[in-house]
Amino acid sequence: MEHQRHYMIFKPFGMLSQMHSRDPKEKNKRFLGELFQFPREVMPVGRLDEKSEGLLLLTTDGKLSDRINRSGIEKQYLVQVDGAIDNRAIERLEHGVEIGISGTRYQTLPCQARILDEVPELPPADKKLRIDRHRPSSWLSLTIREGKYRQVRKMTAAVGFPTLRLVRVRIGNIDLSDLEPGDVKELKSLDF
Repeated sequence: MEHQRHYMIFKPFGMLSQMHSRDPKEKNKRFLGELFQFPREVMPVGRLDEKSEGLLLLTTDGKLSDRINRSGIEKQYLVQVDGAIDNRAIERLEHGVEIGISGTRYQTLPCQARILDEVPELPPADKKLRIDRHRPSSWLSLTIREGKYRQVRKMTAAVGFPTLRLVRVRIGNIDLSDLEPGDVKELKSLDF
């Protein structure tokens, strides 16, 4: 069997979770392929939208990627929301909220949510994020076991606190550790 390759990266804000694109509408976009000379067969395990940042795993093993995406592995996010989030909103998040997915209503699974007392130590936010311009913001930790399209952003909006900044810090037992935006680290394996 051919040796598989695995990577973890700190996906920067403003980058798409794909290697490259031939779509002329995306010619001014940034892609993962600019960060490192990845093997041609590499693929992201899951996605982070263009305005989200943080931990992204990549592998050349398609079966492993599929298994990880379907297995319900925990994904932890640090989320800065617009406004001073309260315990009532946190309880609603923990029990699951209704969001829209592809034009239909979807009830999210219960998750772990908590308000952070201090601003987490993260690289500075991209200047394009208009944070704390007009009113206060707050931080929470949100850990989910699913990964619908823009799910975390939709969940915080559903409880009245739109997401300003979203950073994935952990997938299963793999965390960002000391990576900085744009850093790539090869892993021996992806064991969960």
